[in-house]
Amino acid sequence: MLLNEDQRMLRDTVRDFADRELAPYAAEWDKKHQFPKEAVEKISELGVMGVAIDEAYGGAGMDYVSLAIVIEEIARGDASTSTIVSVQNSLVAGSLQKFGTEHQKAEVLTQLTAGTQLGCFALTEPAAGSNAAAIETKAVKEGDEWVINGSKIFISNGKHADWALVFAVTGANEKGNEITCFLVDTKLPGYQVPRIEDKLGQRASDTAQLQFDNLRVPDSARLGEVGQGYKIAMSNLEAGRIGIAAQSVGIAQAALEAAEAYAADRRSFGRPIHDHQAIAFMLAEMGTQVEAARQMTLHAAALQDAGMPCLKEACMAKLFASQAAEKVCTQAIQVHGGYGYVTEFPVERYHRDVRVCTIYEGTSEIQKIVISRQMQRGL
Repeated sequence: MLLNEDQRMLRDTVRDFADRELAPYAAEWDKKHQFPKEAVEKISELGVMGVAIDEAYGGAGMDYVSLAIVIEEIARGDASTSTIVSVQNSLVAGSLQKFGTEHQKAEVLTQLTAGTQLGCFALTEPAAGSNAAAIETKAVKEGDEWVINGSKIFISNGKHADWALVFAVTGANEKGNEITCFLVDTKLPGYQVPRIEDKLGQRASDTAQLQFDNLRVPDSARLGEVGQGYKIAMSNLEAGRIGIAAQSVGIAQAALEAAEAYAADRRSFGRPIHDHQAIAFMLAEMGTQVEAARQMTLHAAALQDAGMPCLKEACMAKLFASQAAEKVCTQAIQVHGGYGYVTEFPVERYHRDVRVCTIYEGTSEIQKIVISRQMQRGL
């Protein structure tokens, strides 16, 4: 699809920022496992912490195509930072805009869109990954308060978040567990971060284990109605998966550009290696994979902007883009030869960073299940 003038301007602005403020420091952040606090603050000044959020709540009031563009360009500069921005936009701010009270929006959503505070989406548990309905964290009503006990795992932004959307079992219904979502101030007693995962890639983005020990929140902290938690959790599937697809495209684009630059500079048998058909064809295949993934991602985002069903297309974009990006990053290492295997060159980091994209926001296997079911229904 073709971008309009505003979208092209947005792309160029974020790309310039990523080239100046993210890419030059990404390797150092990765090596030190350093959360890019100052970069996130600067990103907030661009107004991209609430791209698709209404202007009334401090958002940019733009569309999901624009959000996909933003995430791709940030991921091209640094994958870890794009995860922070994606979670803030799609999962946390998006849920608050759809289900929050006016008070919650005024108090919290405006802070999230301004980037002065961060949020996390606390759903996944040690025994409940793809099957979100199987969570075991419990919330018990005591007077005007809820007491939450349990644990979460693999929570992006979990350590640095000011607010957490916490999903807990509040009872049972005819379908099984009754799940409710709570907007939790992470400074409250009982919100604990006992562990930060030591990861293969995206090391500058904190992935936390959370523990809730008699965490008390007022009833006004509920997001939505009692028992509406599963609906809230599932409501941002399309946006979240489009976001990961866009992230995959951005990482793959960075790997492709690095491979093209190296192939133009490295000489073998008296000429640049990109003049050799074996390398030229590899680069051509990589470029085709990146462009196909980008178009699938933008198409899914455009369907969402049009208010049309796009679950199948979002899953397809996430499935294809994440797998294509992994292949492109592997090929970028191959183009570099032995240099691709050492940390002096960025392609080994791209390869590590992209690996999780086929896992989080629904594994590739889950995407295939959803896609096949949608196809069977004629959707």
